[in-house]
Amino acid sequence: MNADWVGVAGACGFFLLLIVIVWQTAATWRARMLAAREDQYRELSTKYAQLLEDNVELHRRTLEELTQTRTSLASMEKMMREIE
Repeated sequence: MNADWVGVAGACGFFLLLIVIVWQTAATWRARMLAAREDQYRELSTKYAQLLEDNVELHRRTLEELTQTRTSLASMEKMMREIE
């Protein structure tokens, strides 16, 4: 009878050990996944910042070209009025 209790206690201890091992493995896996996701978000935000800078530069150039075009057009209009 006493040996039965020892066997039950040993089986309970073994299953408890298995539960702890599975639990810790899952926690470690989840932590790694969260860290990988954070790295991906960091890379994405860096890409976004670079694209935003490129977009701002493109916008600045477009405005500059538009200003030059308006200046040229105004000059041509003035010249056309002087010819008439």
